[in-house]
Amino acid sequence: MNLNNLEDLKDEMKKLGFAEAHIAKMEEHMKNDDPAFKLYDEVKANRGQVDITLHFKQSGQSDYYYLNRLEAVHNQLKPLEEGQKYMVITKTEEGKNIVKKLENVAEAIDFFKQQKGNSELAVGKDAANKSMLANMEEGKINYVSRDFKREFYSPPLPQTFWLDHGKGFSKEQAANLVQGRSVYRDDLLSREGTPYKAWMQLDTEKERDRQNNLTFRQFTDAYGYDVKSLLDDYKIKEMVDPKKAEALEVSLMNGNRPMVTVEKEGQETKMYLETAVRYGKLNFYAENGKPEKREQFQKETGLEMSNVFAKKMEQGKDKEVAQGQGMGV
Repeated sequence: MNLNNLEDLKDEMKKLGFAEAHIAKMEEHMKNDDPAFKLYDEVKANRGQVDITLHFKQSGQSDYYYLNRLEAVHNQLKPLEEGQKYMVITKTEEGKNIVKKLENVAEAIDFFKQQKGNSELAVGKDAANKSMLANMEEGKINYVSRDFKREFYSPPLPQTFWLDHGKGFSKEQAANLVQGRSVYRDDLLSREGTPYKAWMQLDTEKERDRQNNLTFRQFTDAYGYDVKSLLDDYKIKEMVDPKKAEALEVSLMNGNRPMVTVEKEGQETKMYLETAVRYGKLNFYAENGKPEKREQFQKETGLEMSNVFAKKMEQGKDKEVAQGQGMGV
């Protein structure tokens, strides 16, 4: 095993936000000299979870490994309980059961659909303690659980995020992007190699590209979306503390949906906060997910600035830069 390669990959994994347990699994695969392998993780989502898959591949000319892509897919099913796994149970001609456990629902569905005989797609701790999700007899699917039908027949497509020596979207950022939120990057390169900064958002209004990925909508700094200035326009309790204010700004720039404290009807209330870069706004949501009118939390100066930005957009003076994945992201 190339120890310099291992050291570099450990640094890359840490930069991307992966825990020591995943780094240890990576090292184990490298020690085993596996030519290619995957690592799996998940991130809690507003609804369900985001399943993360890291792809490693060994060079054909050396023992050097590369981590060149991360896949993220928003799985809106209820997260599995501790110790549970998706599994495909296939009955052999001799009447024995072969159980294959899989790391996420997308791979479980795909593997189940490839079966030709009598198989069952289930979830549980083991074959003796499970709940059936789908069933197949002689290669024909004859049952899909009612709560599982949407995921089974229309599984969400994964989004691939390309990596270059640890540079790219982190696990946290990728999870937020596939949930429809925006992420700020200050390390982008144009096709000509010119550095620039931009808010990035997956464009769900366009068809997927040849690799079946959504392309990006970009909003460069020229667009005028300044999250720090916007935060200052609202009566948010955390903004009084400089450290909390900075942490809130960083969280929003990474695409998160942090909780803040505001006053509503004379009472301190917790709200979720989210960027709406395309419209030059911040969105507020109650703890139950219901959207709230942002104006009730704005300072007077904030209302004035909001009107100015709206007029600017109407006049067509905004400079949105919408480009595809050909950019250095």
